[in-house]
Amino acid sequence: MQIKDLQEISEKLIPVFEKAGNIAVELQNKKIKIIQKSDGTPVTNGDLEVNKIIVEAIKTLTPNIPVVSEETVNLKEQNIYKTFWLIDPIDGTRDYIEQKNEYTINAALIIDKIPEIGLINAPKKNRIFFSYGKSHAFQISDNKKTLLDCKKKTEEGKIFALTHNRNPSEKISDFLKKNRVFKIIKMSSSLKFCVIAAGEADIYVCEPRAFEWDIAAGHAIVKHSGGLVTSDDGEQIFYGKNGFKNPALVVKRSILLEK
Repeated sequence: MQIKDLQEISEKLIPVFEKAGNIAVELQNKKIKIIQKSDGTPVTNGDLEVNKIIVEAIKTLTPNIPVVSEETVNLKEQNIYKTFWLIDPIDGTRDYIEQKNEYTINAALIIDKIPEIGLINAPKKNRIFFSYGKSHAFQISDNKKTLLDCKKKTEEGKIFALTHNRNPSEKISDFLKKNRVFKIIKMSSSLKFCVIAAGEADIYVCEPRAFEWDIAAGHAIVKHSGGLVTSDDGEQIFYGKNGFKNPALVVKRSILLEK
């Protein structure tokens, strides 16, 4: 698939993501309906409605590419796809239920196990992020489109880290100390990847957790913005693993985090 094809697909999905974001906010502002999934995690009417909107649009645009969504995947079945869509209709469902504002809507096109398109809408932040190749990563906010290039927007000489947990494990804390982190900021969902791509934070580290659909779109956006996404031992991350489980993760704005 050529970059012009990836661009066309991405840009056609932007209004779909805008619509899905509006629906998510509308349902959040009303009474959210919650169902417990078999694994004990919650799913809401917002997750299901957003999933329906995105999946229908993607199947229309790329009818020959399989779709794997958090809300419909059967984790007991072995994955056979190398090229497929990965969708997380609402990443941060608990935040969504608790009326918080960092949840995101996510889709990534995986080609030969590598994320080549990433789309993330943070509707309560009024920020849409998308990418479709190296140096082709963008943010749309207040109807203004800007290039994402991972250039540092925080204070030079100080490293700002993101974490999903207010109390990082000893292993993560040691890693951040070794990287001379000045400040740790808690942030939910794939918004962490977007903030790093925008240069508003420098590093995010986590131990093995969550699933591939939680990180694939953010991975594409950071990579296409010029940042780095690897396992904790510096290896490239591939998608479509059995069980769709993530390794330990390191996301960096650049090699030199202080500048």
